[in-house]
Amino acid sequence: MSSLAKNYKRRNLSFKKGKGSFLYTYNGVKFLDFVQGIAVNSLGHTNPVLVKAIKKQSQKLWHVSNSFKIPEGEELAKKLTNKTFADAVIFQNSGAEATEAAIKVARRYFYSIGKPKKNRILCIKNSFHGRTIAAINASGSKKMIEGFGPKVEGFDHFKFGNHKELKKKITNKTAAIMIEPIMGEGGIKVIPTWCLKEIRKICNKKKILLILDEVQCGIGRTGRFFSYEYANIKPDIVPIAKGIGGGFPIGAVLMTKKVSKAMVPGTHGSTFGGNPLAMSVGNAVMNEIFKKGFLSKVKSNSKYFISELNKIKNKFPKIIKEIRGVGLILGIQLYKDQSKFIESLLKNKLLTIRAAENVIRILPPLNVTKNEINMALKIITKVCSDYKNL
Repeated sequence: MSSLAKNYKRRNLSFKKGKGSFLYTYNGVKFLDFVQGIAVNSLGHTNPVLVKAIKKQSQKLWHVSNSFKIPEGEELAKKLTNKTFADAVIFQNSGAEATEAAIKVARRYFYSIGKPKKNRILCIKNSFHGRTIAAINASGSKKMIEGFGPKVEGFDHFKFGNHKELKKKITNKTAAIMIEPIMGEGGIKVIPTWCLKEIRKICNKKKILLILDEVQCGIGRTGRFFSYEYANIKPDIVPIAKGIGGGFPIGAVLMTKKVSKAMVPGTHGSTFGGNPLAMSVGNAVMNEIFKKGFLSKVKSNSKYFISELNKIKNKFPKIIKEIRGVGLILGIQLYKDQSKFIESLLKNKLLTIRAAENVIRILPPLNVTKNEINMALKIITKVCSDYKNL
């Protein structure tokens, strides 16, 4: 009997090893993994470049206190600021930590300019920003908050796509709007570029901050380093994690110079955040993602994948309602609950994961091959053909 708590509904399935887009059980059964730790393994399982980076750094130095300068962290921070809107970075260990830090940065900024009552964060109802106490309250999801009272104050919510409600909810106490440009857990709902532009204008007009949660949809997942780049806007704060570590625990919050000035010594910290081992992996991931042609390959593979998925949708119009997503953060929305469909994909050796609104999430590694995409398409087509028997 397992000594692990039951907070996860784990399948009775374990893996001995992984390589690239594939996982292998202890019995040698091979699965095509289009979950990749939920968009974590950006370069696939046991990528040789990352293995080399870990091995090299592990023989030198694993951890040192943030009381000292960490060159590997300085290097990764510089790479991130050189390639993005940001002027400053604080390293964490996970996405939830990064969103928590983003909330702190926003509130501390207004405190630092003499407006301590300007501390409320406005979020989309039923969004997802992690599972810490503050993050679940930021989500506005009754299900996520249930049993974890008392309610954490300081969060307001508006319905997805309702700009009128958004504007009404902004008060003189609002510090920031925090949204996911692509709502992963919410069903791969992509916020249109015009909408992101409008929200940026609203933030400018109201003199509040814009936090874009790129934990799941960032780090090249859409064919751009950040998904918001398609809208040609600049946020004030961006929490990241998942793909930046390629499977190694790393989180970070990126911010402009303006807001970073408020984060003086003692305002935030993380014992393991920015450790040399994690930073070495992050540097290796950045080097790979910004190699010539890497992101354009993500775009071309995405274009092909989406086109072929839509062909399957057109072939089975009574089963598939919509194909969603950008780049390689994709969703197949069914008319009915997706549980049996996902189980059938699993039986056919394709790993996927559920999201809200009957959506099957598809999150292959960013360096997935066309042949591997075709393998997945073949399995999805077969499951659709057998759907009446599910």
